[in-house]
Amino acid sequence: MARHIVVGSRRSKLALTQTRWVIRQLDSLGFSYTFEIKEIVTKGDKIVDRMLSKVGGKGLFVKEIEQALLEGEIDFAVHSVKDMPAELPPGLELACVPKREDPRDCLISKRNQTLDSLPDGAVIGTSSLRRAAQILHARPDVKIKWIRGNVDTRLRKLREEDYDAIILAASGLKRIGLSDEVITQYLEPDICLPAVGQGALGIECRASDQELKGLLTYIHHEPSGLAVMAERAFLAEMGGSCHVPVACYAEMNAQELVLTGLIASPDGKTVLKERVSGHDPVQLGRQAAQRLKERGAEQILDQVRKELEQ
Repeated sequence: MARHIVVGSRRSKLALTQTRWVIRQLDSLGFSYTFEIKEIVTKGDKIVDRMLSKVGGKGLFVKEIEQALLEGEIDFAVHSVKDMPAELPPGLELACVPKREDPRDCLISKRNQTLDSLPDGAVIGTSSLRRAAQILHARPDVKIKWIRGNVDTRLRKLREEDYDAIILAASGLKRIGLSDEVITQYLEPDICLPAVGQGALGIECRASDQELKGLLTYIHHEPSGLAVMAERAFLAEMGGSCHVPVACYAEMNAQELVLTGLIASPDGKTVLKERVSGHDPVQLGRQAAQRLKERGAEQILDQVRKELEQ
């Protein structure tokens, strides 16, 4: 008898699009499995009036989904890796990373202006301390204005409110088919280094579910998986939260991984970067983090945490 697999997903348009894409990939393999999506509302989805960094950065978009996994209500979950904390609950596993989509951030401006051509004092919307710090480093004159909501909500706010531009992840726009329509400029990593795991999907399941893990190997993309492993090792070494001004991006270059890690002060005045390369993803991530700590990264993070507590 065919196994029926229940897949957990957030309720947003992007999350459901990503989950349906994963199911299509598995369905196309021709095995005798059936799939059902169970929509789960997370704490991060409920809180729309405060900056996420001020309400606890770890697991805001995954905790309820992970609880459903642990209780057997769902069999696996499709996450955006950038929403996942560095440490997973005991008994759960990041079993699969499909081929990564574009990891870059992008600028969407009201008058088709690039970051360089925006006027002095332009208002740029983002709810990410990481993006804000790097944008302020590149353009100290602009004003960062907090913005929350799903992709459609943010695009509407750009049109209707006093924003000159907003920053979003290119991957999400591409997955819902809006990239060609709205993106003004792709921000290369030397301008705005991506969040840990940005552009990558992470499929989480129970570590004991050997049958399902075997199925997921068919859609796992090893280069993407190694890059994500390195970036998450960096995040873990830096303290594990994805809602502080920390960025990291790794990619395969010839036969080795090249990883760049970043820590910044929220005002963008201090930006520390380290670039390392090698073959062991976990070691690379830790090495970059340790080098940044030697240069004062922990003092920056301590100051950020104090400000967020106020």
